[in-house]
Amino acid sequence: MKKLNLKLLVLMLAMVLSMGMMTACGDSTESEESEAAITVTDMTGNEISLDAVPEKIVVLTPSDCEILYAIGAGDTVVGRGEYCDYPEEVLDIVTVKSGDDTNMEEVIALEPDVIVMGTMAQTEDQVAALKDAGIEVYVSDSKTIADTYENIELMGQLTGHVDEAATVVEEMKTKFADVEAKVEASDPDKTIYFEVSPLEYGLWTAGTDTFMDEISTMLGVKNVFEDISGFGEVSEEQVLERNPDLIVTTTMYFGEGPTPEEEVLARAGWTSVTAIKDGMVYNADSNMITRPGPRLADAAEALYEFIY
Repeated sequence: MKKLNLKLLVLMLAMVLSMGMMTACGDSTESEESEAAITVTDMTGNEISLDAVPEKIVVLTPSDCEILYAIGAGDTVVGRGEYCDYPEEVLDIVTVKSGDDTNMEEVIALEPDVIVMGTMAQTEDQVAALKDAGIEVYVSDSKTIADTYENIELMGQLTGHVDEAATVVEEMKTKFADVEAKVEASDPDKTIYFEVSPLEYGLWTAGTDTFMDEISTMLGVKNVFEDISGFGEVSEEQVLERNPDLIVTTTMYFGEGPTPEEEVLARAGWTSVTAIKDGMVYNADSNMITRPGPRLADAAEALYEFIY
């Protein structure tokens, strides 16, 4: 009788231990699933909820594309907007139309876990249409350097590359700090004009609340259109009247005809502008200085070299 009770006791103990192990495994599995789930609120207040880190991403905005590769998430990109051209390896990825020409069927056919797009290139209707199709959409909206940091960090959360994103932000901050440190004495009388759209297509410039204006402040020069908020259209007369000491054009050059600098320097009626007389016209790398991404810090370094 005692032997039977002993056997029964051992059996019951084994069952209890087994159940405990199963519970522990269950808790562990649930914990892992919880940790794998992704919930991020993008820069427009839109919440993205995914069961796991996305394996397939379609990115429509060039700056966001650069960020994905910079934080180590480039291997998830299965489709890119036609203007996403950096880094070079992204050129091997399937292209889709973006902006006003975005083809929803084309994007959806790639079966992405999430689509990344920016407010400047895409519309709210496009976002709604993609969400109606059951696809999660992350929307970026970077106008300043601080916005750019935020976007990088959010995309790190979205892709499971949080540490890498933090590293990219710190590297940018270090580069900007180094540039500022090299500007020994600012000259408040030295002014700069950013031409983000050339005369041929109607002049547009960068005002305050833009990363270009912030870079000019870092470099100790004054934006002649600091009274404009964001990116805005200006006239020739306004540029001539404000007489900038420095002109930065972001026009792309494809190797034919006059260079962007030559075109600006040869403009009729601009000969009295100080920047023209002194030959202080700089054709910045368009992609580097106009995209709110990691290379903004490199653009600041290049502009410093031009000015100083």
